Amino acid sequence: MADENERAVQAAIAGELRLLDPEVRASAALVSELLDPEFTEIGASGRWWDAKSILTVTSAGTVSPDAPVKVSKMSGTVLAPGIVHLTYFADNQGRRAWRSSLWRQTETGWRMYFHQGTLAG
Repeated sequence: MADENERAVQAAIAGELRLLDPEVRASAALVSELLDPEFTEIGASGRWWDAKSILTVTSAGTVSPDAPVKVSKMSGTVLAPGIVHLTYFADNQGRRAWRSSLWRQTETGWRMYFHQGTLAG
């Protein structure tokens, strides 16, 4: 069970890091592969997003290839079979936030189901 849980956490971390990759974010098709159809987000701004609205933002080049998001303190926990909760700290050109994501395993792979960001002082 421990190996299975570790594989699940690693799959979620890999997906999270792909979503932070500027090249992936620039492609609505690639982002769509990583977002659950029921995806929602409460952004650090307090705004609520769904999959369609977040695709508009990510494809607008919100992460510069010259200044990728710096990630630290990433950890994950399996909450139930096929559900992983990730937490980490992100610094996007000085905009620092604690981030939390729920990933669920689907027939097409691991997909982000929910994400929340909270600005850090």
